[in-house]
Amino acid sequence: MNPPNTEAIAELYATLLERKQADPGKSYVASLYAKGADAILKKIGEEAAETIIAAKGSDKTALVHELADLWFHTLVLMAAYDIPLDALTAELARRSGRSGLDEKASRSKD
Repeated sequence: MNPPNTEAIAELYATLLERKQADPGKSYVASLYAKGADAILKKIGEEAAETIIAAKGSDKTALVHELADLWFHTLVLMAAYDIPLDALTAELARRSGRSGLDEKASRSKD
């Protein structure tokens, strides 16, 4: 198995940030930003549902396609809220090596 191409994600994220300045009539991502958070959240919901449906099937290629769509739109959301990619990777690194149950129990209750 090849090592993951994390540069592709960083490059995509940089492009998503650049699209904040783009013309919404010429850029899909810029059009999502122009429509606001609700449009981005709706798209994430749609992609999450499509990912679930694909996961219930046997076509791994379709599942990868839907996962890529879901990740893409999640990165759009991060960029919309100016959350640096490093914030996500730092949080994942912080959780590394911890039991998921322990990590969940350590979260503060709202």
